[in-house]
Amino acid sequence: MQKTGSVFIKTFGCIQNTADSERIKAFYWDIGYKEVDDWKKADLVVINTCIVRESAENRAYGLINEIDKINRKSSKKIEIIVTGCLVGKANLDKTGKKINKLNRDFPEVSEFLPIEKISFQIKPIRDFKNIALIPISSGCSNFCSYCIVPYARGPEISRKFEDILTEVDEAIKNGFKSVVLIGQNVNSYGSDLVKENEYILLDGKKILPVMVKSMGKARIPTLFPYLLEEIAKKNLEKISFVSSNPWDFSDELIEVIAKYPNIDKLLHLPIQSGDDEILKRMNRGYTTDEYLKLVEKIRGKVKDVQFSTDIIIGFPGEDEASFNRTVEVCKKAKFQIGYLNKYSPRKGTLSAQIYENDVPQSEKKRRWTVLNDLINKKIN
Repeated sequence: MQKTGSVFIKTFGCIQNTADSERIKAFYWDIGYKEVDDWKKADLVVINTCIVRESAENRAYGLINEIDKINRKSSKKIEIIVTGCLVGKANLDKTGKKINKLNRDFPEVSEFLPIEKISFQIKPIRDFKNIALIPISSGCSNFCSYCIVPYARGPEISRKFEDILTEVDEAIKNGFKSVVLIGQNVNSYGSDLVKENEYILLDGKKILPVMVKSMGKARIPTLFPYLLEEIAKKNLEKISFVSSNPWDFSDELIEVIAKYPNIDKLLHLPIQSGDDEILKRMNRGYTTDEYLKLVEKIRGKVKDVQFSTDIIIGFPGEDEASFNRTVEVCKKAKFQIGYLNKYSPRKGTLSAQIYENDVPQSEKKRRWTVLNDLINKKIN
């Protein structure tokens, strides 16, 4: 139904949420809303939530409360709609208890909107002038012990190969020269699309998937090397992708990256810890030795490659020796950028259930400074 009014969209969380918000904006524009840059001026506020960290979840709750305070004092009521990972987690609870609790706790919210209702068929209104964000999958099927994403977004679901290429073509037509391919684990793209060890394109062409064996394990079939190569052939200056898990980084993917100069040579390859026992606790599926061998393999094949990474500091059980091993691995890997996060338990994850948060906050801060000085300030 067509409406008129103003909308303010607040996005919390990662680049996947940012891409979702570009479609949310288009959805509301299509029914007559126009965006404003101040929620106090809006008729409707859409809050796209993140629950990876408790602080992000609490900021969403805080915004709901702030809007409610204004509404209580004014004759004009701002409508509130909440979407994103908070709603996703509640809807994945088949008992209905979690979504009912949200409705009870926040009666001021008009709707808890599942992000799935914002279809990929909706053409996004892009927020970045030069870079098009292109989601290639949603959800995650890797249950790292610290991560809430599989419980908030569900299992990994890949978009159709042709639909992604169509969106890339439309972005190029609209003047974009750079794209970022987005997924919780882009390397496993297409594993859910493969049937009987093949994938059939709309034109009838058959693709035989790549079986990832880079860590010595035949883990999954993937279509990502094919997808990345098809996009690299297009008239684009730069193609980047996030995020990629080390255990799904195939030799075929390395070859594609090396072959095309327009594929970004700054690769994001999260390590999370440089200690093997901590990696086991995290359920990361590789050892530090396997990770470093992968880094060296990529360096040997891809000219001028650089690496960024994610590291969780102060994960349960990380003593001084464990941390020092992480420091040594970082020196060997020579990361260009490190995204450093101090561990905090997330309710609903395995690590929060079975491990004690036993590293003091003061020690996490000290270790953060050590790694930040080592990686981001280039003190070696």
